[in-house]
Amino acid sequence: MTSQKSQNSNMLLAFLTLLGVIVLVAVVGFFMLRKGPEIIQGQAEVTEYRVSSKVPGRILEFRVKEGQSVQAGDTLAILEAPDVQAKLEQARAAEAAAQAQNEKALKGARQEQIQAAYEMWQKAQAGLAIAEKSYKRVKNLHDQGVMSAQKLDEVTAQRDAAQATEKAAKAQYTMAKNGAEREDKAAAAALVERAKGAVAEVESYIKETYLIAQTAGEVSEIFPKTGELVGTGAPIMNIAIMDDMWVTFNVREDLLQGLGMGTEFEAFIPALDRNIRLKVYYMKDLGTYAAWKATKTTGQFDLKTFEVKASPQEKVEGLRPGMSVILKK
Repeated sequence: MTSQKSQNSNMLLAFLTLLGVIVLVAVVGFFMLRKGPEIIQGQAEVTEYRVSSKVPGRILEFRVKEGQSVQAGDTLAILEAPDVQAKLEQARAAEAAAQAQNEKALKGARQEQIQAAYEMWQKAQAGLAIAEKSYKRVKNLHDQGVMSAQKLDEVTAQRDAAQATEKAAKAQYTMAKNGAEREDKAAAAALVERAKGAVAEVESYIKETYLIAQTAGEVSEIFPKTGELVGTGAPIMNIAIMDDMWVTFNVREDLLQGLGMGTEFEAFIPALDRNIRLKVYYMKDLGTYAAWKATKTTGQFDLKTFEVKASPQEKVEGLRPGMSVILKK
């Protein structure tokens, strides 16, 4: 009888032990299989602008280093461009030549040229006076019937030629005395302005050999080394505008609840061990290449991924581009 009771007691104990194990497994399985919060990981990003040169040249000197803060107007680097310097000398020489031509047009002929033109006019006047006397004398003799008509025609032609020579000489003297015509002066002045424009253009290229920061920021990356050649428009460095920072998340569309345009939410920054408050200002479908394809044929569908950008609602000290930002849903 005692043996029977002991056997029953052992069976009960084994049953209870088995039942306890089953319950324990069920509880552990329940907690392990229960769906946890969805983790969405984003990263901090910042606006950057690229610094480049309009002219080719050699890097002569860097005035900044990577990680250094700069202000608008600071000199970042200096390029050496001997070709541009040579073009500047050529442009200045052309400007000097145009200026001399313009001054000549404004001043007119030299005094020696004016005097020579005056003497030619006086000579033509003397020739005309002689031709007039010869014409009158031959004309009187012709009228008296002493001189032939042929002789009269000859002296008449000589007189007319002397008159034309005198008019031409007078015109040359007047032009030398009064200077260049209005059109010539305008053309000379236009050449001067054109030469000045060429000089200004080359000087603007010279200024481009000094690379200047357009806005305040931080030097995030420098590409060439000192002494290297760079071409026109080649990137030289990137400047990060640290005051313009945001966080980008790639979110599956079934997790977009609470992330609509203009909504605010909290996210965690592991590097800073703190939460920050963000506000959504941008959403865009990333296209079919970023879609989550359905793996079952019943009750499932492809899910698209959206790029969500959110800006901090206050300045976050220590937040750097590339830092992870965690959102739990």
